[in-house]
Amino acid sequence: MLQITGVVDERQMRAQYLDRMDIERERGITIKSQAVRLPFTADDGVEYVLNLIDTPGHVDFTYEVSRSLAACEGAVLLVDAAQGIEAQTLANLYLAMENNLTVIPVLNKIDLPAAQPDKYAAEIAKILGCDESEVLRVSGKTGQGVDELLNTVVKLIPPPVGDADAPARALIFDSVYDTYRGVVTYVRVVDGSLATRQRISMMSTLTQHELLEVGVISPEPVASDALGVGEVGYLITGVKDVRQSRVGDTVTLVSRPATKSLAGYQDPKPMVFAGLYPLDGSDYPALRDALDKLKLNDAALVYEPETSAALGFGFRCGFLGLLHLEIVRERLEREFNLDLISTAPNVIYEVVMDDNKIHIVTNPSEFPTGKVKEVHEPIVRATVLTPSEFVGAVMELCQTRRGIMQAMDYLSEDRVELRYVLPLAEIVFDFFDALKSRTKGYASLD
Repeated sequence: MLQITGVVDERQMRAQYLDRMDIERERGITIKSQAVRLPFTADDGVEYVLNLIDTPGHVDFTYEVSRSLAACEGAVLLVDAAQGIEAQTLANLYLAMENNLTVIPVLNKIDLPAAQPDKYAAEIAKILGCDESEVLRVSGKTGQGVDELLNTVVKLIPPPVGDADAPARALIFDSVYDTYRGVVTYVRVVDGSLATRQRISMMSTLTQHELLEVGVISPEPVASDALGVGEVGYLITGVKDVRQSRVGDTVTLVSRPATKSLAGYQDPKPMVFAGLYPLDGSDYPALRDALDKLKLNDAALVYEPETSAALGFGFRCGFLGLLHLEIVRERLEREFNLDLISTAPNVIYEVVMDDNKIHIVTNPSEFPTGKVKEVHEPIVRATVLTPSEFVGAVMELCQTRRGIMQAMDYLSEDRVELRYVLPLAEIVFDFFDALKSRTKGYASLD
């Protein structure tokens, strides 16, 4: 798409263009969603501007996806033509449907020798309730079918609606920290417009700033005079305090403020907890600053100070899953040059005493002494998609982990969806690895 619309010229083009982090390129996964603006001339000669957000697919980064969907009018559902639908694909599809978005189903990688487009098109059609012929077939590598996909996007997805004359309102959907320019905030303008040198106000923190620069991401930042209704771009105010820009907040103008803020996002609930401690105790302030800056870029990270007799001062951090924990730790070490020790991941328990007092236990050392009436632990609803030959192995694994089976559906003759209720404590350590090894890597979990 970047090449067809001419935003990136052939000389600068490289694989995984929008994956900006070294970790993303090394692992071949998307961790951060990236916004990009594309000019596109359709087959009928009309010129359009498309604002796209490329989102991660892995279940640990669902929060990135849910935020992006709230800022969009439609979604392109990409399914690998060699692998078919995975559990997280289904989860993201249901998210898009909850947001009432127009969904365009697309099979990618049809140039692979192992691709089975007809088989998987039937599977997608069954889940979406559409016709097989409506599932587009493309190859990102050869460019086959991409032009047709862009034309379908402008035909089917409705344009953004908003009032250009109303007081300005823009939704913050992401932000990053730049050492030289301070906090760079990514927004989607819903009503009115924002221009340079205007004074803006954040509606939840009530802080006021002057706009030093506004612009669009195409895919490198390009400064412009103003952003209008439906446009996606960035704002720079030169502010260095990272706590003043919150994802989900509404930006408005001081001179003519909006009265009602936009519906923001639900705060993500961390699922896995672990302690992060600096190897050298004097690095504690550096770790605190690093976490503040990383939280700007990763809104799902939750942390609070904690001390340990053995490890000294550190932070107790909440993550959405094990991959999230691994990535956050790696980013802290690489981007902020820290040496860290992390404790084993665990979950929160709620302990009710005989006198009905409730204790929240995040660490085994906090377990209360005395008569315990009951203990509560977090429970998850898990969906496992697996080839039918591994159903027995998966059921056995879930049962040994105290799982209770809810339902079992055949999506096609050789793929099964199993739904279980499982204690989170049984999943957080090595459940995913065990699932992958028992199914030769074919099963997926949400």
